[in-house]
Order: sequence, then C-alpha cells, then structure tokens
Amino acid sequence: MNRASRFRTCLLLAGLLAQGCSTVTGVRPGQYPPAPPQVAYPEGPADGAVYQPATSITLFDDVKARRVGDTITIVLNERMQASKKASTDASKTSDFDSGNPVLGGVSPTYKGEEILNNVWNSEQSFAGEGSSSQSNQLTGSITVTVADVLPNGNLYVRGEKWLTLNQGEEFVQISGIVRPTDIGTDNEVPSFKVADARITYSGTGAIADSNRPGLLARMFMKFFPL
Repeated sequence: MNRASRFRTCLLLAGLLAQGCSTVTGVRPGQYPPAPPQVAYPEGPADGAVYQPATSITLFDDVKARRVGDTITIVLNERMQASKKASTDASKTSDFDSGNPVLGGVSPTYKGEEILNNVWNSEQSFAGEGSSSQSNQLTGSITVTVADVLPNGNLYVRGEKWLTLNQGEEFVQISGIVRPTDIGTDNEVPSFKVADARITYSGTGAIADSNRPGLLARMFMKFFPL
C-alpha cells in the first residue's frame, strides 16, 4: 500500500468516526430555568403582624397557581403500551401452453413427438410475519413554575428536578399547558391532563454511560443498521 492509499484510508476512517460522534445526543441542562414572579413585592420590616402584603389573598381566593412565578405540582403517572403485528401471504401461479404450430400444413415432429409444443408452469409464493411491542412507565411528582399565562387563561408551566446520586445525576424535565380548572384543591394536576407535554427523564454519570453503546458500535449501527 503506497502513501496515497494510506492517506485516503486514514481520511475515510476519520470521517466515519466524526460521523459516529455526530449522532450522540447528550443531556439538555439549563433549558428549564424557574420563572420569577412578574410583580415583586417590596420587603418590609418583620413587624410580627399576621397580615403580610407579600402573602395576602382575597377572601374568595385559593392557593391554586394562576400567576407567573406560582408553583404547581405535577403528578407523573405515565404508562404507555404499544403493540403491532402484521402478516403477509401472497402466491401466484402461471400456466402457458403454446401448442404445436402447423407449418405448410404439417406439424413438425421428431420420432413421433411434437417438437414445438411448449408448456411452461410458474409458481411464486411469499409469506412474512412480524410483531413488536413496547411498554413504558414513569411515576412520581415534580413541582414546576408558571412561565406564562396565555390569553385564554391557560398556564404554560415548565420545570425540572435534578437528583445527584453516588454514580451520577438523574433529572426529570417537563413543560406543557395546564388548564386552571384541572388543578385540584391541593394545587396538583395529573400529567395526563397537561397539554403538549414534553417529559424528559435521563441521567449522566457512570450508569448512564454504561447503557450507551460505544463509539465504534454507534458508527457501525449508523451505516449498517439491523
């Protein structure tokens, strides 16, 4: 192998490695910052009074989230199951008989047999079957903040929760639209009532890395999928 061939081979391997690295999707930290309240109440002296302007509510008000910066607890109870099964069976049969032609009033024969009489038989068949199933479940709770109040009164909420463990970190991120009437008296709403919900559960560290294929494995899976 000459020098030019070695250079082209190294260049090709470098391109394949770069392509394999480009398919790695990492975590997305910092996309769900808490939304501060739009109105900041001035901090007054702690005079020991029961009534405080910063925490006051009207007589007929409640503790449900309704303003930007308010917190709301989302109860995660996601369970998805999907299954699919397909089968195909096809067959085809063809028969063709040309018969022995007559040339000049005589049918060509050889040793008493018609030599131009042709019969073709063709048969094709195909059978295929496949099935797949998937099941996912996510339970828990996360408290998020109201990031925006839409013109129709619905609340756009977002938030995240990070857990630092011995071998890495795990996080849950969620965003979506909540209808105020779906919020319970305890300021909680189930996750299946969150519209346009985007829920992410992932992690970083040694455990997450052990569940991710290596660089060469990702490269071969990209160019030679199953």
